[in-house]
Amino acid sequence: MQYQPELWRNVFIMLGSSSAGLIGLLFIASSLHIKEIVGNPVFHRRAFNNTCYLLIIFIEALLILVPQPVQVLGAELIAINLVGLSLPLRFIYLFFQNENVFRRGGGSLFLGVVFSASFLLGAAGGVVLFAQLGWGICLVAASCGVLLIKVVLAAWSILAGVGHLPIASNKTFTR
Repeated sequence: MQYQPELWRNVFIMLGSSSAGLIGLLFIASSLHIKEIVGNPVFHRRAFNNTCYLLIIFIEALLILVPQPVQVLGAELIAINLVGLSLPLRFIYLFFQNENVFRRGGGSLFLGVVFSASFLLGAAGGVVLFAQLGWGICLVAASCGVLLIKVVLAAWSILAGVGHLPIASNKTFTR
């Protein structure tokens, strides 16, 4: 299958636009609870990582939309996904260093694994594109889609956790 970037243009316009909009919303939501986020190492790490994940989606979309040789694009996607992979790996490392603190802050090993797998999927897509196989773009799109969905869910859990901190009652919430 030949690489046909024009077929993927709208997908990556949507991914780039969504991530840019969410970066702005994340900044606004974080600024409303800045003391709680900065004061809690887990919320701080998760908010930082979520912002970086959205920036990576934005940059990947930009790289795919810029006309360039497919081998160059593949190399760029490999590099950015390997850089991105360092964030959840660091999160996993810190999770095992302070598991109780991370669990109280809503951190989970599952999130680190999902984000790591997503970046590995994106890097694999870059490798496939570097080899001039067009279906690698499918892997990159899937990686960006999973990242976007997980960032939204992770951001919601951060804000729900921050919103739950000041409650001084013994009431529990049921689902």
